[in-house]
Amino acid sequence: MRPLPDLTAQHRRLAELGVPVPHLPPGLVGDLLVVHPRLVPVADLVPLLRRGDRPGFVVEDLTDLAEFGPAPGVEVPDTDLYAVHAPERGDEHADRSPDEVDPQIRARGRDLMTAAEGVAWVLQQPEVLERNHCFMTTGSRRPRAGGPGLDARVPALWISNGTGRDGRDRKDAPKLGWCWAGNRHTWLGIASVAGRSTA
Repeated sequence: MRPLPDLTAQHRRLAELGVPVPHLPPGLVGDLLVVHPRLVPVADLVPLLRRGDRPGFVVEDLTDLAEFGPAPGVEVPDTDLYAVHAPERGDEHADRSPDEVDPQIRARGRDLMTAAEGVAWVLQQPEVLERNHCFMTTGSRRPRAGGPGLDARVPALWISNGTGRDGRDRKDAPKLGWCWAGNRHTWLGIASVAGRSTA
């Protein structure tokens, strides 16, 4: 996979796509530029994703995407723009569940990737989504409705087959959907980052 463009080029691409990005913070270093969801909701960025001529979409039953915030222990900088270091798709975690893998990712000194970070990655590097090599973003979780704990869903990015409610017109399009935290999928890794920075 090719290296990511530098942050200046990533910032320029976001602006060209019509994303209302503020000026790039001076001295910001990292590999991937991320727009905080408070500035631009994740659902507004997903349609900007492309795979060939197919725009991205959010699955119909993820209407509460905006309620997914940082998972417990995930610290997202409180700033409109920040940088992620060394994103990894987590192919080695395919066919294992988030419940199994998330503690191991953290034990390695890495952190869980959020949905906003995953979308930012695919936006800058569309080829990061490949057939049978897509990924979950377990750094975004939703509090369980009406009780303690977490909603059992985790957001994930993959490629639509154009079946079911997706519709034929969306075949091969980038898709933000969800999976159960306790389920395993042979075609989904569990993405992580080495860190985040604001300058």
